[in-house]
Amino acid sequence: MELFGYSMEQVYFFILVLMAAITFLYLFFGDVTEAIGEGIPFLHPTLVLAFFTLTSAVGLVLEWVTDWNSWLILIAAMVAAVILDILIYFFVLIPLASAEVSLAYTDESLAGQVGQVIVPIPADGYGEILIETNNGNLAKRATGLENEDIAYGKTVLIVEVEEGTFYVKEYEPFKL
Repeated sequence: MELFGYSMEQVYFFILVLMAAITFLYLFFGDVTEAIGEGIPFLHPTLVLAFFTLTSAVGLVLEWVTDWNSWLILIAAMVAAVILDILIYFFVLIPLASAEVSLAYTDESLAGQVGQVIVPIPADGYGEILIETNNGNLAKRATGLENEDIAYGKTVLIVEVEEGTFYVKEYEPFKL
């Protein structure tokens, strides 16, 4: 069978190359089209690109391997692409959409953490503490909870945070 004067193998191959190029561009500019798939999930650009890519890939392979009618190959390729799209949607897109990974933190979320004094904290004054987190080390302004001196290198417990100032007290680990 021919379409526009080209064999079906050529048509499938052209569509496959075109979809690969569009998918490559989508990797870089996909944020622009992010809202398209929100209302109607099966029109998500990832699924549409995957459908045409998979249809052309399966159709090309079936044209090479089988002696089936071109219409039967097109239908089989589309059915396979729909099944694979459904699997992609339920096992890739939904879990990725619901995954929440963030490097953001708030100062208030650091209360209860342990830090190290890197600039001595004078009575009625401010010093600096270093807090080690999964995201890296954070240096923050600190003062003593009860306006006490805390020397350099001491381990402190962050008791509360107000307006960017960490109120700390010297940390005393529990010992048996």
